[in-house]
Amino acid sequence: MPWLFLVGAILSEVVATLALKLSEGFSRLVPSVVVVIGYVVAFGMLSQALTRGMAIGVAYGVWAAAGVALVAVAGAVFFGEGMTVVQVGGIALVIAGVLALELGAAH
Repeated sequence: MPWLFLVGAILSEVVATLALKLSEGFSRLVPSVVVVIGYVVAFGMLSQALTRGMAIGVAYGVWAAAGVALVAVAGAVFFGEGMTVVQVGGIALVIAGVLALELGAAH
């Protein structure tokens, strides 16, 4: 069950971050409201994952890595931001690092 809350936290954070770009420095109302609500929901769901027994290092590592990867891909897809081979490799390394963190916590 904590993993469902973590996935919700990650998705909320990604939506909020994408809305942050659309808010144009908080000058547009709707995206700005999405930013605030998204981050509040993200931290609330992360808190619930931790309350339900998920280790903080694992939760935060997975949350941060997945958020970075998803925002980078979404930036390329939705905003036309380029993604180089080096950036793709960096995302792969972040994912590998989180996997190592998770596998290490399992022992």
